[in-house]
Amino acid sequence: THMSAPGFRGPRQLWGALCWSLRGLRAAWQHESSFRLEVLLAIVLVPTGLWLGNGALEQLALGAPVVLVLVAELLHSALEAIVDLVSPEYNELAGRAKDLGSAAVFVLMLLVVLSWALVKGAWLVRLLD
Repeated sequence: THMSAPGFRGPRQLWGALCWSLRGLRAAWQHESSFRLEVLLAIVLVPTGLWLGNGALEQLALGAPVVLVLVAELLHSALEAIVDLVSPEYNELAGRAKDLGSAAVFVLMLLVVLSWALVKGAWLVRLLD
């Protein structure tokens, strides 16, 4: 368990926070197939967005939503783990909580599609003409 200590955060506390974060990323990679797929998509889409974006704003509009999907997936996975711990048997509210977490990831995936369509859709149409 990791409890926040009051007071100054020095190098030791920052190192501990980094280690816990890396442990969380490792757990997500090992146990969450959706996270692995989304990481692979991010490995393709983020550099592609940086390459294709005309300027910082377009690059941000193409890359940031992809990273937000990863963040939402991590939070969704954490929510599912807590729900499974607290309510191992089926419960309507537990199911709703999991579905809402999944919906958050889905909405951000729609944002990825919308961002790419708005920023690069016209470019793709011109390329295909």
